[in-house]
Amino acid sequence: MHDHRRLGRELELFDTDPLIGAGLPYWRPAGAAIRHTLEEYVRAVEREAGYQHVYSPVLGKRELYEMSGHWAHYADSMFPPMDLGGEQVVLRPSLCPHHAVIYRSRSHSHRELPVRIAEVGGMFRSELSGVLGGLTRVRGIQLNDAHVFCAPDQVAAEVRGALELIGRAYRDLGLRAARYRLSLPPEGAAVVGDPEDWRRASTLLAGVLEELGVPHDAEEGEAAFYGPKIDVQVVDGAEREATLSTVQVDFHQPSRFDLRYVGADGRRHRPVMVHRSIIGSVERAVACLVEQHGGAFPAWLAPVQVAVLPVSDQEVGAAAGLVERCAGRGLRAELVGPDRGSLGARVRRSRLVPYQAVIGPREAAEDRVALRLRDGRRLDPLASGEAVDRVAAVVDARSGVLWPDPVAA
Repeated sequence: MHDHRRLGRELELFDTDPLIGAGLPYWRPAGAAIRHTLEEYVRAVEREAGYQHVYSPVLGKRELYEMSGHWAHYADSMFPPMDLGGEQVVLRPSLCPHHAVIYRSRSHSHRELPVRIAEVGGMFRSELSGVLGGLTRVRGIQLNDAHVFCAPDQVAAEVRGALELIGRAYRDLGLRAARYRLSLPPEGAAVVGDPEDWRRASTLLAGVLEELGVPHDAEEGEAAFYGPKIDVQVVDGAEREATLSTVQVDFHQPSRFDLRYVGADGRRHRPVMVHRSIIGSVERAVACLVEQHGGAFPAWLAPVQVAVLPVSDQEVGAAAGLVERCAGRGLRAELVGPDRGSLGARVRRSRLVPYQAVIGPREAAEDRVALRLRDGRRLDPLASGEAVDRVAAVVDARSGVLWPDPVAA
């Protein structure tokens, strides 16, 4: 497995600067393209699953986190409060308090449930400098987060749906989970809220895992302060394990925020809050993708999908036209012209690009292109329009296959 810190800098995906600060990476254009595509993918998958997207501030009053329980249980990982007009505001360590406030901003009927709220939003952790590294441990995090507010009899279905979304994303992204972990509170330790709620939540999560036939390890002491959770663990290039995706059942925060819905009996009832993240933090997800694929990303996710290579200066005009045609189909294409070296050198430099479109004198004259695939295969020359259409079809399908039909080597 590759080291994302080294390869990410070699591929010019991200970097850091002492003037910005440790644990605060910035994204270069190639990395930003991956991040943007990843975020849009997650939003599209969530929309299909019935989620509504919101934006919420990265700041909140200290009282918000006192109400959620973060201040009492998580203050060591939070940045210090800032005084603002006689009030104390804090960079948020989590999105769930904001989503709880959004839910309670209006009344809800049982007919609306489940209410699914999702966001790719910023949050901040006051990590010590000694544990920071690349994109896996950072201080400023973009989290793919969502919270489902549902009736107690809907919780199992929502947990099952979240795990299915995680499985789908891993297949589309070409990621592999090292293992699934059922994270429980420490044995015999006091928990916040009602111990019976913790028992119910733990039993429910274990039951869904067993129903889906997902092998898992139960580990005590790994639960969140507000409830047990399922963690999807990944392993990095240094054989270190970390959590990427998670599903959590929370009876605690709905009580703290006095969340309600009107039931079929006309009375007010307490919803259950299911916390769910498909790909976790965008930073850690990109680190996993770099290490898993070694920079040879699936075609739909690659920062440059088509490298257009004119053989000589005479074909640069035709090559520029192909780049424009690719852009019109939503493909990320780059013109790699003769000013950047011999054709062989440019082919080698573009070795991680899924498609290399070579245009010689005959191709330019006939509006055709000779495609080379990243896996070394070469296609017979195709009409430029057909080539772009077929590449776009592979990208739109988020296929792990570069070309659907057998081709000559």
